Amino acid sequence: MGDTMDIVSLIIQLVAGVVGGNVAGKASPKFNMGGAGNSITGAIGGLVLGQILERVTGGAMPAADAAATTQGLDIASILTSLIGGGAGGAVLSGIVGALKNR
Repeated sequence: MGDTMDIVSLIIQLVAGVVGGNVAGKASPKFNMGGAGNSITGAIGGLVLGQILERVTGGAMPAADAAATTQGLDIASILTSLIGGGAGGAVLSGIVGALKNR
């Protein structure tokens, strides 16, 4: 069950990163790299910061603990993945967009 949560966390981080990257791109023309650029950069940023936050906050659970929760999908891990992914996507897209468009 720990593997299921890992995959779900990665998917949530990717999607949240894409959303965060596109929000950052739309927020200012200075950060915008177009839909594909915002999405790719956001997905990378979402994965990176999402994984860092998951490790720091202890979001990655041992299999025995994951089995004790509702199929390994506890709300704290999902929120950590959403927040980390979205923020990471927005931050990395903002940085890369600002560097590219300066």
